[in-house]
This record gives sequence, C-alpha cells and structure tokens, in this order.
Amino acid sequence: MTGSDGCVAAGSPWLAARTLCWREIVRFFRQRNRVIGALGQPILFWLLFGTGLSRSFRMSPNAENGQSFLEYYFPGTLVLILLFTAIFATISIIEDRREGFLQSVLVAPVPRWSMVLGKVLGGSLIALTQGIVFLLLAAVFQLTLGAQTAVLLVLLLFVAALALTSLGFVLAWRMESTQGFHAIMNLLLMPMWLLSGAFFPVPPLDGTIAWNEVALHWVMRINPVTYCVAGVRRLLYDDFALQGIWTPQLGTCWLVTGCFAGIMFAAACWIAGKRTTGDLL
Repeated sequence: MTGSDGCVAAGSPWLAARTLCWREIVRFFRQRNRVIGALGQPILFWLLFGTGLSRSFRMSPNAENGQSFLEYYFPGTLVLILLFTAIFATISIIEDRREGFLQSVLVAPVPRWSMVLGKVLGGSLIALTQGIVFLLLAAVFQLTLGAQTAVLLVLLLFVAALALTSLGFVLAWRMESTQGFHAIMNLLLMPMWLLSGAFFPVPPLDGTIAWNEVALHWVMRINPVTYCVAGVRRLLYDDFALQGIWTPQLGTCWLVTGCFAGIMFAAACWIAGKRTTGDLL
C-alpha cells in the first residue's frame, strides 16, 4: 500500500484511509514539540487562569459548594486541547504539499474522500487521545463518572474532534504557508472558542441585560463550538453546578455537534474533490 517514502499506491479506499490515518498518528507523536504545544499550552492556560480567577468567579455565590472558575474552565480547556491538536494535525497538509507527498496521494487511484477520511480520522484520534489524558485530571475535582457517562463523554469528544479537525482541513487545504494558517487560526478558530462559553458563560436572556449582551448571547448561541463545550459540561457536572449558566440540553448538544461534524467533513471532501491545477503545484 505504501512505499518506503510513504507515498500511497493503488489499493482500496479503506486501506488508503487507514494507512494515512496511521501515518498522521506516527508523524504527530514523533514531533514532540507538537505534542507539548497541543497539550501543554491549554493546561498552562487552565492552571494560570483557573488559579488567578478562582476567587473572583463563582457561579453560585450563595451555595456552600459553588463552582469555582477552575471547575468552570475545565470543559473549555478540554475542548481547547481538541482545537489545538486539530490545528497542529492539519498543518501537516501544508507540509505534505511542500514535500510532494500530497501530490502523490492526489494522483493515486483512490477516491479523494479516502484521503480526507484518513487525515481527518488521524487528527481526530490524536486529539481524542490528548483529551482523554487531560480528562484524567477530573480526579482533582473528585468527579465520579459512571461507565455510561464516561463512554458518552469520550464519544462526544471524538465527534467534536472530528468537527474541529475537518474545519482545520478546510482552512489548511488552500493555504501555502503555516504563517497564513496561524493567522486564520487567530482570526477565526480562537474567537470561536472564546465565544463558546468556555472562558465566560453565555449571558442569560433574563430581560435585564443590555442590548450588547443580548447580541453576545445570540452570537455565542449560534456558534457550534458552544454546544461542544456545553455537552462536555452537561456530562461532567450536575444541574446544581450549572445553575446560573445558560446551558443547552444534552440532546441539543449532541445534535448540533453531530451536524457540525457532518457538515465540516462534507465540506472537506468537497474542497478536496475540486480538481484544479493548484492541486499538483
């Protein structure tokens, strides 16, 4: 299926996808700087912001066991790890084009959706692995997850990782430099995360908030990443910990996150299937 240089030869679409998926995983974990950057930076943010703002943030100030900012920020950091890993994983598309590997894949007798599936699935599994490692820190909050809840949480993280990796694929496909990709990341992906309720809660529509808070509420509400974060928060915490926070129902979170993943993967397949002269440059 692959030669010594990693170029994809003729074969079935599923074998091509599996080979490319495994290549992404091996390549990512061989580059320790990417592993450290994708996992270390969100953890550093969580510790610094969570510790610094823990005394000034409490969703339930009258409750004896009100949620601290460190606890509130935990689901957002988990999704941030998925986002960072998706970004670092899809940068390989730009590098593959420079090295000539992408051109070899594009001329191979396999459908392009198998190439998209392999690269997206590889990036999603990498993101999921790092997310699970960070999830082990839930023991710090003495959170007890049942077997069913843990399975649902891992599955939701995988769907969210698939959505974010597919989005990263779409953005990276036409990029010619990693600098341009990072610029788009700062312009689009990071604001999507910030406006997801990960760092600060969605303002509730209680009739007493100003017009700018109403606008912020709806901007955050139409953001699909909001439902990824809210779904993780629903699975991690009970209703008592979520009081005072606008949080969509778990079923809604599943629906929006699943649609987000499906649309982004379809967009990745569509943009990769457009045969242009730029594909082979």
